Amino acid sequence: MRIALIGSADFGKAALEAFLDRGDQVVAIFCPPDNPKSSKPEVLKEAALARGLNPLQFASLKSPEAAQAMIDSQADICVMAYVLQFVPQELVKIPKHGTIQYHPSLLPKYRGPSAINWAIALGEEKTGLTIFRPSDGLDEGEVILQKEVAIGPDDTLGKIYFDHLFPIGIKALLEAADLVVAGKHQELVQDESQANYEGWFDTNAAQIHWATHISQIYNLIRACNPAPGAWTKFGEQKVQIYDCHKHVAATFGAVQGKSGEITNITLDSFFVTCHGGQIEVLKAKGTAGKVTGAELAKELNLQVGQFFAL
Repeated sequence: MRIALIGSADFGKAALEAFLDRGDQVVAIFCPPDNPKSSKPEVLKEAALARGLNPLQFASLKSPEAAQAMIDSQADICVMAYVLQFVPQELVKIPKHGTIQYHPSLLPKYRGPSAINWAIALGEEKTGLTIFRPSDGLDEGEVILQKEVAIGPDDTLGKIYFDHLFPIGIKALLEAADLVVAGKHQELVQDESQANYEGWFDTNAAQIHWATHISQIYNLIRACNPAPGAWTKFGEQKVQIYDCHKHVAATFGAVQGKSGEITNITLDSFFVTCHGGQIEVLKAKGTAGKVTGAELAKELNLQVGQFFAL
């Protein structure tokens, strides 16, 4: 089939390569303009050039030039894979069979740009992906295909995305494109009564509050690993915490220390008290980059009985 692809980054690159490797024609590739503030080239752009294709980098996909490029491509279907630009309905309806889009949640739950982070941070035991028809509303279009993924009690953002939602998502885009072009798909309207929207999982969302329950803190750290990195402060020093264990106290009275207090420093880690137990920090980032918990304790001269900011 003739594919038009709108995307960016590693996921866009993987989608491009998947369609090409199975013999489809990718007749148009839309990716964002190069970022003048970054020394790294757009990954999808470089992948297209490596395959002898010419990517299209429009400042706005609402422009007449973008629409004409889509018309000229004579695409059977357009595929949206990690899209950073607004894509108007005038563009998505041009291909013969319209457009499909990937989103890393079980829509209508967790609409928005940080769906995986929020699902883990809020303690969900499953998430998934949705292939849907893009509309002018954010992640609101008709659902074509969904796949569920379990969130294990110790799974991080990195594990859920790179081990599951990324590879399964690429296969789902291929499957959905085949169904749509063959006319064998169904389109289900999303149930708005079940919908929720979460914005960017930003620096404020990633802050650790040691007075909250241990499960909330542990979920937050998992949701921010590897990015944006859950953080706390020791004095004026910002510390980002990545790998950790949680040690739940058997009873409330068995909790050692006060919230935010450093209670133990080992050869590999250090322990911080929170409501309901202790977080053992195994890997963190201080002034010298990512190090073990013990190395960070030495770098910051942490002592038992000192406190992280609440």
